[in-house]
Amino acid sequence: MFRNANLPATGRNFMIPAAIVLAVTIATCQGFADDPWPRFRGPDGNGVAAADAKTPLRWSPDQNMTFRTPLPGLGWSSPVVAGGRVYLAAAIAKDDQIDPQKSDYELSLLIVDAQSGELLKTVPLLKQNAEQSPRIHKKNSHASPTPIVHGDRVFVHFGFQGTVCTDRDGKVIWKNRDLFFKPVHGNGGTPVLVDDHLIFTCDGASDPKVVALRASDGSLAWEVKRPNEATKKFSFCTPTLINVNGNPQVIACGSDCVLAINPADGTVIWKLLYRGYSVIPKPVFHNGLVYLSTSYDSASMLAIDPTGTGDVTQTHLKWSVDKNVPHTPSMIADRGLIYSISDDGIAMCVDAATGDMIYRKRVGGGFSASPILVDDKIYFTDESGLTTVVQAGREYKELAENDLAERTLASLAVDGNALIIRTADALYRIEN
Repeated sequence: MFRNANLPATGRNFMIPAAIVLAVTIATCQGFADDPWPRFRGPDGNGVAAADAKTPLRWSPDQNMTFRTPLPGLGWSSPVVAGGRVYLAAAIAKDDQIDPQKSDYELSLLIVDAQSGELLKTVPLLKQNAEQSPRIHKKNSHASPTPIVHGDRVFVHFGFQGTVCTDRDGKVIWKNRDLFFKPVHGNGGTPVLVDDHLIFTCDGASDPKVVALRASDGSLAWEVKRPNEATKKFSFCTPTLINVNGNPQVIACGSDCVLAINPADGTVIWKLLYRGYSVIPKPVFHNGLVYLSTSYDSASMLAIDPTGTGDVTQTHLKWSVDKNVPHTPSMIADRGLIYSISDDGIAMCVDAATGDMIYRKRVGGGFSASPILVDDKIYFTDESGLTTVVQAGREYKELAENDLAERTLASLAVDGNALIIRTADALYRIEN
């Protein structure tokens, strides 16, 4: 690990006693049975809710709204739900500076009662000084990665500022601030937890790489440098864990390349090169293929056969779509179809096996949040807080529109039969 001399010693890694470490068992992407939405994009990390979930079709301030809880600070981390609580990250300014770029922040964990909406705890985790905080994009925040709840642990990542592990009550177990890198537009990607490895991308202005921290104590397990020289090196992708012929692969997209990595030791299994940067959408895996977006400038949707080794650029790309592909929202794969929404509001459905267009429909609005699929309904939430509900299937059929009239870039979560929605100012629970 390298250390940033500008960071205070108190911000660097510390470890918990070995006896406590041995008491913590972390299995691949599994949590407690009562954890309905414990990580970004839900229980399987693909935006698909449990088969028995029955979330509302319509809501308004007077209909199907259980609570609206104002939230402190700013943050676009999506809500996660575990053990009757909602966990979110937030950056809370320590003064009243008008310019948010000139403020010191407490990078914090928020814990909310999932039924009542009561804000149970605000837990400061890391201090972010204004002079150490590069400017962020207007659609970003200082708390954009989504927490992970696993077993009795909560992992809260703040990109270049560091990573923290707490228990479910917010008591800090370890911190790691050793992986500081120079960001572009701020932080973004969320880690993926695989056994005892917390794996995430560090794709900043230079030296882009993928790293793994030991989830038990926060120490560095391995790091993999991107094998290509992209002109624009910054990206923000959340990795995806897949299983290929009984073997795990972590799919980690970045600028001009995607890597498939052995999560145990960081070995690169295969790579595929493309043209694209500021890659944000989380890859999805369906019917044996990996689907991803190359993001900016001219985004392509790629379908990749993950059974190869080495450089598979010329051999394992099955098909591509080059129009109306999302730069920011992740895709949904279900029953042989790929659903997506472009940043400028074009809903698209393509055949997962061939890439053939099923439909393309203008929904309107600007989109950053990733859609979710619940009970054969797709929920597309735009940046103004308007959620368009569409019937899943080969025909575009709009079922409802629901407008909260509050800005949101966070993706929805599902808690049983309820939707959990984060806006710029508040947290909502929506249920029949």
